[in-house]
Amino acid sequence: MTRVRGRDFVNKPMDASILGRVGYDLYADEHHVPLRDVTRFSRYLGGSSANMAVGLSRLGMRVGMISCVGADPLGDYLVEYLRKERVDTRFVRSRPGYLSSLCLTEISPPDRFPQVFYRERAADTAVEVGEEERGFICATRLFVTNGTSLCASPARESTLRALEWAHRAGVRVAFDVDYRASSWPSPETAGLYARLVLPLVDVLIANPDEIRMVAETADVDQAIERLRGLGVPLVVAKMGAEGVRASSAEESVFQPSYPVEVVSTIGAGDGFAAGFLYALLEGKPLAAALAHGNAAAAIVCGRLMCSEAMPTLE
Repeated sequence: MTRVRGRDFVNKPMDASILGRVGYDLYADEHHVPLRDVTRFSRYLGGSSANMAVGLSRLGMRVGMISCVGADPLGDYLVEYLRKERVDTRFVRSRPGYLSSLCLTEISPPDRFPQVFYRERAADTAVEVGEEERGFICATRLFVTNGTSLCASPARESTLRALEWAHRAGVRVAFDVDYRASSWPSPETAGLYARLVLPLVDVLIANPDEIRMVAETADVDQAIERLRGLGVPLVVAKMGAEGVRASSAEESVFQPSYPVEVVSTIGAGDGFAAGFLYALLEGKPLAAALAHGNAAAAIVCGRLMCSEAMPTLE
C-alpha cells in the first residue's frame, strides 16, 4: 500500500487529539542481561500516549499531542521526535521545575521486559488546558487520553475538563486505562479515578488486570459487563498472546492474535490501540478494526522499540 506519512498536513483539521504521557525511554542494548548489569542503552520516545500519536500519524491520521515535557535537553529531544513523525506539537509545552518522564527497559525476549520508571515531578502531570486546547480538541474526530493523566494535579483536572469538552462536542472519546504502579498510591485509587470518567468515554481499552481493577470485579467477563453497565458503549480487552475481545450493546467479538516471533512486547498495546482506532475512524466494522489493531500489535512485537516499531500503511 502507498505510504502516507509524507502528506502535507499544514492548515488542515486534525483527525485526533491525544492528551497524555510523553516519555524518554532507554532500552538496553545488551539483551538477556539483568537491568542492574546493563552498561549501554539506546534512547527513544516513549509514553503510551506519545506512542499512539506516532502510530496514528504513521497510518495517515492528522494527530495533535497535548502534554508537557521538562525544560531540559530530554524534553527538547522528545518534541523534536514528535515533529519528525508529523505530530502537531503546538500544545506540548515545557515546564520549568518539572522533569521529563524517564523509563529504563531490560530486553530479554520472548517474555521478560522489566521496566523502571522515574516519575518524580513528571512534567506530564503539569498539563493545563484552556480555550485554545478546547477549540483544538472539539475540532477533531477523536480524543484519546489515559488513566495516568488522572494520577496528579493539575493534569487530573485538565484531563477531566478535556474529557467533558470532547463529550459535549460529540467527539468520539477513547480512554486507555494505562495503569502504572509508579504513578499511583494504590490500584484502588487508580480504579476510582478511572470509574469517575466512564460516563464520558465511548471506547475503553485495557488489559484484563486493568479491567478487573476499574470494575472492582474478579471475573473478566463480569467486569466487562459491569463497565458497559456503567455507561461505556464499547469495552476492548487486550488479552496478550490470545488476542483481543470487544463488547458493545450490538455485539461481542473475539479476534485472535497473529503469530509472530517476539522481539519485544513493549508498546504492543499502543500499536494495537493506534491500529484499532485508525480502522474505527475509517468506518471499519468492529471485527475488522480489531484485526487491524492485532496486525499492528504483531508488527510491534516483531521489532524492538515502541515508537520506532509503529507500522505504516506500506
